[in-house]
Amino acid sequence: MRWRGERESDNVEDQRGMSGGGKVAIGGGIGAIIVLVLGLLTGKDLSSLLPFLQGDQAATEQTNGPRQPRPDDSTAQFVSVVLASTEDVWTELFTANGEQYQKPKLRIFETSTQSACGGASSAMGPFYCPADQRVYIDLSFCDELRTKFRAPGNFAVAYVVAHEVGHHVQNLMGISEQVQRQRARLSEADYNKLSVKLELQADFLAGVWAYHANRTRRLIEPGDLEAALTAANAIGDDKLQKEAQGYIVPDAFTHGTSQQRMYWFKKGFETGDLSQGKFQDIR
Repeated sequence: MRWRGERESDNVEDQRGMSGGGKVAIGGGIGAIIVLVLGLLTGKDLSSLLPFLQGDQAATEQTNGPRQPRPDDSTAQFVSVVLASTEDVWTELFTANGEQYQKPKLRIFETSTQSACGGASSAMGPFYCPADQRVYIDLSFCDELRTKFRAPGNFAVAYVVAHEVGHHVQNLMGISEQVQRQRARLSEADYNKLSVKLELQADFLAGVWAYHANRTRRLIEPGDLEAALTAANAIGDDKLQKEAQGYIVPDAFTHGTSQQRMYWFKKGFETGDLSQGKFQDIR
C-alpha cells in the first residue's frame, strides 16, 4: 500500500508504554505535603522519605519528557494513515447518502488497556467498542499477522484496521444494536450465526473502503489484494478451530469461514457498492 506522505489521522490515542491505560505517580510538592501532614499527625520526623518522593518526581518527569523513537513507530504511523483514509472514504459515502459520518478514535495500547466495554489485553487482538466508539489495537498483532498467521504485507494490517472501522460504520447505521437486541431471545448457536453475518459485513465494508481509497488516492499496489485475502483466510473460524483443536464446530463460528471472509472482502473491494452487502444478504 502506498502510504508515505499521506495524511495521518488526528483521532489516534497512542498509549504505548502505559500499563492498563496510564500510570499515576505521587511526587514533588504533593508528596512533601503528605509527608508533612503525616508527621504532624504521628509526631514523628518523616523527612527521610522526601528523597524517595523526589526520586519518584524525577522519574515521572523523565517519563513525561520527550518520547524516544520506537521500532514500531513506522507501524503506528501506517495505522494512523489507514485510519485517516477510512475517515475520508466514509465521510464521502455518508455525505452522499445525506448522513454525517462520526469519526471513531483509535487507541494504540501495549499489553493491556481499559475500554468502555471492559478491560482488554493484547491476547484479544484488535477490537471495536461501540460504547466509546473506539478501535483498540496492540501493534504486536501486526507482527503476529506476519509470523503467526503468515500474512505479510502492510495491506494485511490495513485490512484489519478497516474491518474494525467497518464495525463502527455498522454501529452508526444501527445494525450492531439490532443484532445485540436479539441476543437474549436466541440460542447461542443462533446468535453466533448473526455474529458471523456482522463480521462478514465488516469484511465487506473493509473492501468498500479499499475500493474507494484506491479510486480517489491510488493507494493500492500490486499484491495488496492478495495480502488482505491471505489475512482473511488466516483468521477464518474453520482454519483457526482446525489448527487449535484438530476439528471444526460450525455452530461455534463467530466470524465466518476463511472462504466467506475472503469472498465478502473481495466483493466490497471489487464493487465499492454498499447495496451489494446488505445485512440480510450476507451468508
